[in-house]
Amino acid sequence: MTRPKKIPLRKCVATGEMKAKKEMVRVVRSKEGEVSVDVTGKKSGRGAYVSKTKEAVELAKNKGILSRQLNADVPDSVFEELLSYVEKETN
Repeated sequence: MTRPKKIPLRKCVATGEMKAKKEMVRVVRSKEGEVSVDVTGKKSGRGAYVSKTKEAVELAKNKGILSRQLNADVPDSVFEELLSYVEKETN
């Protein structure tokens, strides 16, 4: 008998929901303090996960959740990149 494969779960910093890692997008802060979207999920640095929904991204932006989680200023360009990635994934 084969056991079902374990699905890694992550918690969305905006909504607090636990979801499969594939349903989330990672935002990472490098050692230099640069914040970027990590589509592969393998970049080194401090990471935070956000659900792949427009509402979750907007909530994270409006409440400053990502800035607090990553201990860095998150530029608007990162949120724009996140929104375009989320819209592309949902279509």
